[in-house]
Amino acid sequence: MATVNSDQLTAGNIAKTLGVSDAKVKKAIQELKIKPVAKKGVCNYYSNDVVAKVKGAVK
Repeated sequence: MATVNSDQLTAGNIAKTLGVSDAKVKKAIQELKIKPVAKKGVCNYYSNDVVAKVKGAVK
């Protein structure tokens, strides 16, 4: 896995950006089978382009 950059987001940060719950974002990520670009401990980090995909799945 790649190293974590400041422009990468966790599921919690994506949820805050979209104004929805963490659970909805995590469920959407799982359903869309989106893989993290980086991992640090138990946290998965996703690229910024994931936000648009999750937004479409959540709404």
